[in-house]
Amino acid sequence: PEDRAAFLAFGRWLMPRSAAALENAVAGLREKAKPFDLVLESQAGAPLEVHGRKGAAHVVVRFVSLSETQRSEARLKIENQRLAADYDTMLGLLNALSMPAWLRMANGRLKWVNRAYAKAVEAENAEAAVRDAKEFLGSQARDAIAAQHKSHAVFEQALSTVIEGDRRMFAVTDFAGADGSAGLACDTSAIETIRNEYERTVRSHADTLDQLNTAVAIFDTDEKLRFFNQAFQKLWGLDSGFLHSAPDNALLLDRLRSEGKIAEQPEWRRWKESLLGAYRAVESQEHWWHLPDGKTIRVVANPQPKGGVTWVFENLTEKMDLESRYQTAVRVQGETLDNLAEGVAVFGPDGRLRLSNPAFAALWGLDADAAKPNVHVSTIRDLCDRRAPDSPWRGFVAAITGFDDERRDRHGQTELNNGTVLRYAMIPLPNGQVMMTFVDVTDSVNVERALKDKNEALEKSDQLKNEFVQHVSYELRSPLTNIIGFTELLSLPSTGPLSQKQREYVEHVGSSSSVLLTIVNDILDLATVDAGIMELDISEVHVDRTIAAAAELVSERLEEHAIRLKVDAATAPKTFHGDETRIRQILYNLLSNAANYAPEASTITLACRSLAEGVEFSVHDDGPGMPPDLLDSVFRRFEPRTNGGRRRGAGLG
Repeated sequence: PEDRAAFLAFGRWLMPRSAAALENAVAGLREKAKPFDLVLESQAGAPLEVHGRKGAAHVVVRFVSLSETQRSEARLKIENQRLAADYDTMLGLLNALSMPAWLRMANGRLKWVNRAYAKAVEAENAEAAVRDAKEFLGSQARDAIAAQHKSHAVFEQALSTVIEGDRRMFAVTDFAGADGSAGLACDTSAIETIRNEYERTVRSHADTLDQLNTAVAIFDTDEKLRFFNQAFQKLWGLDSGFLHSAPDNALLLDRLRSEGKIAEQPEWRRWKESLLGAYRAVESQEHWWHLPDGKTIRVVANPQPKGGVTWVFENLTEKMDLESRYQTAVRVQGETLDNLAEGVAVFGPDGRLRLSNPAFAALWGLDADAAKPNVHVSTIRDLCDRRAPDSPWRGFVAAITGFDDERRDRHGQTELNNGTVLRYAMIPLPNGQVMMTFVDVTDSVNVERALKDKNEALEKSDQLKNEFVQHVSYELRSPLTNIIGFTELLSLPSTGPLSQKQREYVEHVGSSSSVLLTIVNDILDLATVDAGIMELDISEVHVDRTIAAAAELVSERLEEHAIRLKVDAATAPKTFHGDETRIRQILYNLLSNAANYAPEASTITLACRSLAEGVEFSVHDDGPGMPPDLLDSVFRRFEPRTNGGRRRGAGLG
């Protein structure tokens, strides 16, 4: 342009790409003193050479008009730049694809590959894949491509290759030019997997339908039979050859009519046309066929989205028979519930009453309208709360309408204002339902209360007896101690001489007082146990010493009747942990009992042995033993039985 301002507006008279290149070059020259030499193209198509230099004080850009030869050369440069840019764009696109792509020279060697190719052949990068000549396809696949290129420039085929240890399918397209070839591979493994999965699904569905008891037949858009299961063939009893010949739907209906397997219709043609109208329908159609052999068949025609109809033949003969029996059972159940003395009510998951019997309304004093079906449990709760001071219906409502993960049975008892006592039970049923039962247990509760009152009276009397025994025992202990003490004083020589008769009497008084003191101490021990304050003094117990001490306590009674004591402690341990005083007391009681019942001049055996559970002591005598009728009362207090013994015990149990 002649005008200076128009000339400096490069975008108005240069091509957009040339103007942008010039602007960038000038900016680089000004800021970084970077010289440039460009070949630009005007909007009129004229090529120009542009040179940029920076001097000491100015920036100079020179535009040079070219001769015809120079213009041709410049046009070639511009075209080369355009082609190079397009080439880079295409390579960038191929490099961005996830599909392996490659370029080959005329001799078949790799010239360039994209990143997806390098990744597929496990190369470090694309340059390494080209340098190492790593092939994506096997030799047989490459030979097939080369053979195809001899007659056709384009090769398109599905080939398999191994990627990361897995064999995959690729749709390979390879184009051969004069100076080489280019190829692209699209991974179709997922498509093949889906196709195989679809085929397996179709086979699986066919196998599943073959196992059904419901007859199924599928017809295509031409009304030809394409699939039938075993139940279909069994239902109609048709030979497999006829069914596998793909008969049309109308022919199949005529065959069933001619063999008398479906009922004769008054207007057969119109009936058949109405039935086959399912192929032109949008919604499913349902028909009921009553066959001559007494079967009832529900026929469903389901149109398919891509054409054709799936026919389902459901034999409902047995189902209808079961429904009839079910209705009969329901009526019998209803009659049974209505005549029960036990109140029954069933609530649904929505909290509404499903069913109840008259006993339920009678026990709670409800009107017939208040206990009719679909009445909400909250309404029944409001009515029943008035009839019981401590009504359980709040808990009933929470259990019936709640969403607890674990539903458990619940049992309880409540008393009404009129004195009636009801025992209830809540039982969860399937489908979120709850059954409640109520039983009138007023008579049983009254009897139970009377028994409790009597038992409390007996316990009080027993307590009074124990308290009396404790009191008397404490009162007896002090005078007995005095008697024993004075008896011992009388026996001493320092007190004064006693005659032989007096000495015998003093000894009898002392021994009898000691026995009485032992009995009183035993009664006090019982009182201590009853009071819950008995404590054991646990220490190391020497078996031989404990046995000797117990034997010494009964030695006089044994000598009096010439009874010999045999001790068997060969397998006994030397020591164990226990209360030595109490063990000695137990052994003394057992030996005293044996001495009381053992025959004259007999032998009593005291044995001790070690067991896995502990240490066992046993006392054996040859006395009369204990009758079976006394075994239940042997440990009761104050029930002594002589049974031929020499002395009558205190009967402490």
